[in-house]
Amino acid sequence: MSPTRLSTVVLDAHDAHALADFYARLLGFVVRAEEPDWVLIGPPGGGTGLSFQTEPAYVPPVWPTRKPGDQQMMLHLDIEVDDLESETARAMAEGATLAEYQPQDDVRVLFDPAGHPFCLWTQPSQ
Repeated sequence: MSPTRLSTVVLDAHDAHALADFYARLLGFVVRAEEPDWVLIGPPGGGTGLSFQTEPAYVPPVWPTRKPGDQQMMLHLDIEVDDLESETARAMAEGATLAEYQPQDDVRVLFDPAGHPFCLWTQPSQ
């Protein structure tokens, strides 16, 4: 039996290429493969990547969920950073939006341009 490997996580969006471009800039990833409605990006040296597919009926999740029936968050990306303040500012300059609700001091919840929540976080000071 051959071992299995997680190769990518796929995020839906109205425009797969635009969202892939945002995350490539944010993470320093490169495009590994692309089709008209799908893009795979990943670290330049290899490793697990992120994929994006165009979904015309995509509805952004609501975070935090406010009421029954809201489109719920299915997953989010946690991105470790060394400097939370400067990386939050950089993410926002790239097109992210800071969430109104921030549950922790060492985490910043943001939304990517398609509305997916993601977290920048840093190790707590010891």
